Amino acid sequence: MDFSPHFRLEVRVTPADVGKRISVRRLREGAPEGEKFTDTVGVLTSWDDGVLLITRRSGESVRIPESTLVAGKVVPSAPARRRGPAASYEELARVSARAWQPVERERLGEWELRAASGFTRRANSVLPLGDPGVPLDEALSLVRKWYAARGLPAYTQTATGAQGTQEPLCAELEARGWVREVSAELWTGALAPLADLPDSGPGPGPGPERTVVLSREADEGWLGRYQRKGVSEVALKVLGSGPSVWFATVPGGEPGVPAAIGRCVVDGRWAGFAAVEVDPALRRQGLATTVMTALARRALTEGASAAWLQVETDNEGARSLYTRLDFTPHHTYHHYRAPTP
Repeated sequence: MDFSPHFRLEVRVTPADVGKRISVRRLREGAPEGEKFTDTVGVLTSWDDGVLLITRRSGESVRIPESTLVAGKVVPSAPARRRGPAASYEELARVSARAWQPVERERLGEWELRAASGFTRRANSVLPLGDPGVPLDEALSLVRKWYAARGLPAYTQTATGAQGTQEPLCAELEARGWVREVSAELWTGALAPLADLPDSGPGPGPGPERTVVLSREADEGWLGRYQRKGVSEVALKVLGSGPSVWFATVPGGEPGVPAAIGRCVVDGRWAGFAAVEVDPALRRQGLATTVMTALARRALTEGASAAWLQVETDNEGARSLYTRLDFTPHHTYHHYRAPTP
């Protein structure tokens, strides 16, 4: 949120606003004329010893000395989104967790500890929704012991950027030396418009119709295109987990390997898309859209109406595609790794 020229410069935030979303303007010492002020918007995660810690939507933490503030105010906790299905962070966190289930889990209060022999961070991290039932330091110690007993590093999956996300927890983890290794975004969109797209997809030309084969299991061809090679039995269990799982295959790539693949998990009103991959030699021909369209039609027949997917922040090709398909970012999630003893 920008401060307009007519806004009276006044600091209207206090340490009592920790946990709220704020917008502040501060003075930049030594900056050239015209660049002396900079604005920061995010969740006020702490205010200690004269320093504000603000966590932005992306998860980036900004430390601001109180002495540099020239204006500040509390702003709405969740900015209005232009389009896409309405959903809370907690709803989407639980839906996405059911779509990628571990082979072993245990409760720590309301937290869920998940393990799958190291296959992906999502299946081998804590989902800290709610109260662990013990003080945070004790909870993190128990987490580390639980994963150490399985020969795994301890990870915690957190989120920022939406109402109900975990900016304060992110700040507490960073203060204790936990390192953020990976960040990605969860995007949402309406399902019907995706299902209504023509089979050829929005490629550079009309293109031929392509056959998409749907299956309940990932066969050898599908796994041959999947980017994670050497899939183990544990990985197959994770891939096949979820309320209603579908695998899509488009024949016609390298010998014995499909031109494109995809995965979709239908869970109530939600359809979650993942593992949409295309033969590098056949990209930009609408194959990814063709796969998603076929899966969307299948999900519609099972009663779904909304869609979600996860995309890494540096995957520009995928982000461009999902933007064209009318998906929008909902929140950013992060995986924090415990510090080495």
